[in-house]
Parts: sequence; C-alpha cells; structure tokens
Amino acid sequence: MSIRQEPRLATPAQIPVAHGAHMTTSGARAVAILRIATAFLFLWAFLDKTFGLGYSTTSQAAWINGGSPTQGFLSTVHAGPMAATLRSWAGAPWADWLFMIGLVAIGLAVLLGVVLRISAVAGTLMMALMWIAEWPLAKANDAGQATHSTNPIVDYHFMYALVLIVLAFVFAGDTWGLGRQWARLVRHNPWLL
Repeated sequence: MSIRQEPRLATPAQIPVAHGAHMTTSGARAVAILRIATAFLFLWAFLDKTFGLGYSTTSQAAWINGGSPTQGFLSTVHAGPMAATLRSWAGAPWADWLFMIGLVAIGLAVLLGVVLRISAVAGTLMMALMWIAEWPLAKANDAGQATHSTNPIVDYHFMYALVLIVLAFVFAGDTWGLGRQWARLVRHNPWLL
C-alpha cells in the first residue's frame, strides 16, 4: 500500500525565470485593454484631423477638405527654445504627411499588437516633439501670458510615450492581438517585434 504524498509547492528560488515579466491572465487582459485604448487615441486623432469629425477639427479644416493637420497646433507655439522653428513647420505639406502617417501607423500597429518596439520609438519621438512644442517648463509664453502648465515634466505626452514603451516591453500584443503570430513571422529580426 502506497502513501499518497501531497504535491510540494516550489519556492521562489526553484521557479525558473523566463523572459519577460510574469503576468496573470487578468493582468494580460488589462494591458491589452490599455493597448487598445492607446491605439484608439492615435487613430481617433488621425480620423478627426482627416475627416473633420467636429471634435478638435471642424469639417472645414479637415485634411480632405484642404486643411492642415499641423497648422492649428504648431502655429500657436509661443514658448520654448524651438518655438520659431516649430511655427515655421506649421502647415508645411511634409510636416502634415509625416504627422498623419505617424498617427495612423502607430495607431494601427498598437491596435494589432505588432511592431510595438518601432511604434514605441516613433511614438516617443512624436510625443517628445509635441512636449517641446507645448514646452511645459515655461510658466509664461513669449508674450508674457500664463501657459497654464500644470506639471513641468510629466504631462500627458510623457505618459503616452511611457505607455507605448511599457506596451512594447511586456509584449502587449500577445493578448487580444497578433503579437504571437507576428513574433513567429519575424523571429529572425527581433527588432521588428
């Protein structure tokens, strides 16, 4: 007659450490929701600026109606070391195209859960330029008017960039996205993850 032994639980030192963080199913789903919501931020900005849905862009100012996606934002830059340069970019066709391609490419990649590393780099660069344009370090603009900056460093541009970086690091596309399939497809080029 054999005595049934209770299974022994492994101690933390005995658990092999795998690549990446250990996430619960609920945690992975929460990160997937964060990924999808972040994608929607980029895609909504693209759609509103393209079609003038009436939120930040009127129908008359829509890109398809001859409006400029960069004119409104960049023409009002009046603080910071790059203010004059950024104002000169306002309405330039190359700036409009780069901005809109960036919005849709980052939005689609994050939504699908693919190319998250490149999206994190591109999105961080875009957010850094927008942070510089708003220059939250300044309490007043060139005309001496209050900028209404609430935090000189950690504003929403910083947070969006941080979210993109975290999504790439935790392989956020693996849950409710095409991350696993994409990883198999580009397994010989890990920088494309």
